[in-house]
Amino acid sequence: MDFNGFDFGGLFNIELAIESLPFVLEGLPITLLVSIIGMAMGLALGMPLALMRGSNQIILRWPARIYISFMRGTPMLVFLFILYFGLPVVGIQFTALTAASLGFGLNSAAYIAEINRSALNSIDRGQWESARALNLTYWQTLFHIIIPQAARIAIPPLTNVFMDIVKATSLAAVITVPELFQKAQIVAGREFDSLTLYILVAFIYWPICIIIGFFQDRLEARNSKYI
Repeated sequence: MDFNGFDFGGLFNIELAIESLPFVLEGLPITLLVSIIGMAMGLALGMPLALMRGSNQIILRWPARIYISFMRGTPMLVFLFILYFGLPVVGIQFTALTAASLGFGLNSAAYIAEINRSALNSIDRGQWESARALNLTYWQTLFHIIIPQAARIAIPPLTNVFMDIVKATSLAAVITVPELFQKAQIVAGREFDSLTLYILVAFIYWPICIIIGFFQDRLEARNSKYI
């Protein structure tokens, strides 16, 4: 491959990146807000869905399985379009920010449910039998014995889900949410230098995920001392 005559300096305009950084960072609070709301909603729905998915009762198990299958089997972008552009057709209208937060929350709940179910199933059945011998109820056993142990196992994959949500918030730009990527697109369209702005955004997302990974390590270390 011949790179003669290729302008490597044109890959990244440092002056433009520095000049545009404050404007692009204006979208950071929205990115974090959507990510946190989406993750919080996913965590709130994920455990009930996991318990329903593992239930012996068909009336609970199958709705959970269908929901999880649908959310995992449809593109996030399509789901955002349904919430923001599709539902107004039937009289349900959300703001762009609400649609994005709701979309990421409902979608992440399916993945979190499977993570929780796997973590719960990894706990030895002897824990349940021991609790039963102590006359503990199902819910007492679940919340005081099983979930604390399962939480340690679930921390790494749950952190990955949060990282994925943070990065996927860039999709919210297509429904006009003023997050990081949308701000970068505005500057890229004005300055006709998309590559510089896209690289700049990549270097903003990267440290965010590094920080999340740092807290993951701290949580794992904190929980490991009880092993």
